[in-house]
Amino acid sequence: MSRQNFRKILFEDSDYPVLLKQIFEPPKELFVYGNLEKEEKNPLAVVGTRLASTYGKKICFSLVKELAKKGITIISGLALGIDGFAHQAALEAQGKTIAVLGSGLDVIYPPSHKNLAREIVKKGGALVSEYPEGTEPSRWQFPARNRIIAGLAKAVLVIEAPRRSGALITAFFALNEGREVLAVPGAIDQKNSEGTNNLIKLGAKPITKVEDVLEIFNLEIKPEPKKIKPDSKEEEILLKILKPGETCHLDKLAEISKLPPQVVLSVLTSMEIEEKVKNLGQGFYVLL
Repeated sequence: MSRQNFRKILFEDSDYPVLLKQIFEPPKELFVYGNLEKEEKNPLAVVGTRLASTYGKKICFSLVKELAKKGITIISGLALGIDGFAHQAALEAQGKTIAVLGSGLDVIYPPSHKNLAREIVKKGGALVSEYPEGTEPSRWQFPARNRIIAGLAKAVLVIEAPRRSGALITAFFALNEGREVLAVPGAIDQKNSEGTNNLIKLGAKPITKVEDVLEIFNLEIKPEPKKIKPDSKEEEILLKILKPGETCHLDKLAEISKLPPQVVLSVLTSMEIEEKVKNLGQGFYVLL
């Protein structure tokens, strides 16, 4: 990591990040290594517990990979657990990710993430800190760092966090700055879900799929067409009659299929629950 490539951005400089400038207590100066834009494309902070469960890791990778592929810039704190997984997932998806440090740029913490930090910069992302070179990490600097993570982002996504967690500090910074707060719900008997579930109680948007996040950025994900497989002989008969984009009445389906109307209605109801057909009302159905 070459110190010659470190640069300093002052608050009054034209390339100081626009969103960060809007927070209550923006850093007077930023130290940057890599590519930090004045206006990042669809910036999303992803944070969570350092002691992530298998569930948390799985959800983090599945969500962040898809979001990064859709052009979401992933911002996190390079910490162990969810932060590190979020950076890794973005890199695996060939996306951009930004790490905000609680130390100087030349003092990577934790040391085990030195290679990850190098990859972030190498793949077009950036390391950011408000602390000058040589600043060692200390406990009080990380909560302060969290306001920068929230400030650089349009929204903050908390994937997994216990009731007392630095990730929740980031979320409350975001709330205070009027940024969107998103949370992945978890099992009610797991300590790692207490923080996220409580955020949802307080009004955070629950996230259960990628589309929930894309809505925040006014982005859409085009579903891949899937082949509908029948679950019964009667369903197979109806699927041969129904055509994509064409409405068909219940009576006509019964007439063509030679099935009793009550059987046709029962099968269509099951297909509607499984999102194979849509009920348009007044007995009309259409294949999805």
